[in-house]
Formats: sequence, structure tokens, C-alpha cells
Amino acid sequence: MPVKITKDTVLCVSLAGTPSNIGTRFHNYLYEELGLDYVYKAFTTTDLEGAIRGIRALGIRGCGVSMPFKEACMEYVDRIDESADAIESVNTIVNTDGFLSAYNTDYTALRSLLAERAISAADTFAVRGSGGMAKAVVAALRDSGFGGGSVIARNQQTGHALAAEYGYDWRPALHGSQPRLLINATPIGMADGPAAAELPFPTQAVEAADTVLDVVAVPVLTPLVRLARSLNKTVITGAEVISLQALEQFALYTGARPTDEQARRASAFSLAQNHGAR
Repeated sequence: MPVKITKDTVLCVSLAGTPSNIGTRFHNYLYEELGLDYVYKAFTTTDLEGAIRGIRALGIRGCGVSMPFKEACMEYVDRIDESADAIESVNTIVNTDGFLSAYNTDYTALRSLLAERAISAADTFAVRGSGGMAKAVVAALRDSGFGGGSVIARNQQTGHALAAEYGYDWRPALHGSQPRLLINATPIGMADGPAAAELPFPTQAVEAADTVLDVVAVPVLTPLVRLARSLNKTVITGAEVISLQALEQFALYTGARPTDEQARRASAFSLAQNHGAR
């Protein structure tokens, strides 16, 4: 049935350098499922300040924020939630009567998943990557009480800076160490990427680990996830991360919280025909 848009329909949007349909499909699926008079549309922009002003001026309820706007948008909002302040990065803006509040639901989702899986903060860890998602992961680990771990990144400047900011070690490679928790926060394993068939960690390290988390959402079964599951490890997939962060966005925008089953179906629908970032 076609969506009926009226003057009362609430608009939510996303801003990304390269928009995709993942968030659009997730949110619109749940709007229809729950009978909410909302619609979600993806955009890009060459005028970020103007776009944020437009959100405020037009009464757009919510905005998902992706690269390269996550840090740059912070100066244009009215309040920074602790979830965004923890990593100095925003992925969600909520407009309440012209007052813009900024959040980071990637960070929130990661903390929730670590707690839900009862992963011990005493576990040593290694995070591969030094970009924006790696920062969300490392901040979530620190704020969840994890004490011993390393940032694994070939780029010494960004890797060392990230590790130092949160009180961890930097290494260019694992060099034979065997952390109990392995986290891939790079595009390694992403569908259609240059490293789609590669592993971010040596097989021996995966064999020695207890838990593996891969932030890559497409495909769900990355080479790392396939290997970890074949070894009966505890696994957290990128699909779980992206679904939970989108669910937190949905709740912030609408005040409604779908059931776990509804969120699972929305996530499967959103990822079914998409390749790339949300």
C-alpha cells in the first residue's frame, strides 16, 4: 500500500557523504509496522550548516548522521548527550521544538551488547582499526570497565592517538598476542570492498579468543564471523550492532520501542538488498 503523506506526517532524515537505503528501509518498515505517521528520507549535502538549520527551521524531527559529518555537525546543535560527548562524534540528532540534541547510538549499542552478552571486563581485548567506529568501540570498552587492551592499526599516528586518548596500548599488529576479545572495526570483510575475502586477525588469534565482534554489517556472515562461529566462539555481528543503534535512533525519534522480533524483521529487510554503509 502506498505511503500516505499529509501535512501532519513527521519527517526524519539522514545526512551522509554517500547515502544508502539501509536506514531508510529500517525506519520506514517500522513506521508502517507500528502505524506511525512518519517518513524517513536519506540525503547528502555540501552545506552542512544550512542542512542543520533546515532541520531546525522545518521542524524535521530527527536526523541520522554518517561520515563525513559526524564531528563537524557538533557545533550546530544545542546539546551534546554523554553518548556523543564520550567519543566527540554524533550519529543522531533529535529536534524538540527547535532545540537540537545530539547522540551517538553506535556507542550506546556497543555498550548494551557488551553488557547483554556478559563479556567480562577482565578480558584482554584487541580492536583492529583507528577510525570513527573504532573510536566508538574503544570508548564503549573503557566506559564498560575494560582495563587491558590494544588498538591494532597500521597507521601509527591515528592508532597511537586513539589508544592514548582512552588509556590503552597501540600496536601495528598483534605480534602473536592472544586477547580473549577480538573486535574488527575496519571495512575488512565488507561486501564488494577490496578486502571482502580477508580476515582482520590471524586464524590463530581467533582460535585463542573467547569472543569475536565484527562491526561489518554487510554481509552478516563475514569471513571473521564464519570462522568464529565454526570455532564455537561467542559472536556479535555487525548486523546486531547496526540494528540496535538504529532501534535506539527509532526510539529517540518516535518515543515508541518495537519488539525484538519487529526490530529483527526490520533489520533483515534493511540489509537484504543493500551493500555499503548506512
